[in-house]
Amino acid sequence: MPVHDDRKLFEFLILEGAQAGLSWITILKKRENYRKAFDGFRAAKIARYGTRDVKRLLADAGIVRNRLKIAATITNAKAFLELRDELSFDAYLWNFVGGAPKQNRWRRTSEVPARTEESDAMSRDLLRRGFKFVGSTICYALMQATGMVNDHLVTCPRHAEVGGKPRRH
Repeated sequence: MPVHDDRKLFEFLILEGAQAGLSWITILKKRENYRKAFDGFRAAKIARYGTRDVKRLLADAGIVRNRLKIAATITNAKAFLELRDELSFDAYLWNFVGGAPKQNRWRRTSEVPARTEESDAMSRDLLRRGFKFVGSTICYALMQATGMVNDHLVTCPRHAEVGGKPRRH
């Protein structure tokens, strides 16, 4: 379903990056641990993390203890705050799909892509802005998880629910 809350969108970005190379269920099972470990995904607090915080996170079995992913979360918090000086994260991300969920009409799971032109563009721009772990496949997963694209199969009852008109920002 469409998500428009900046903190929630940031949380999804971090979780999608953490999931890279792992199964999504691994991250879903650790989601609450991530919320606790990363101060409720409050970017202003994460952006101030130092060596002691990194050590604490590397010792936390409740999250994926990958030094690069932890460092990326801190880097992404800083980049998120810089971007938010320009506009909301919501407006920024949703601009890649024209402000409304892109409506797909897939009949089989095999039709659902891993990346698109929109996720390619999002990835390039996030990387340009200093974000890490934001490849096109991660960006497309973010778009799916936050309702920017409706990849529910047409036979799924949720397909009709994930519609909507463009939001004004």
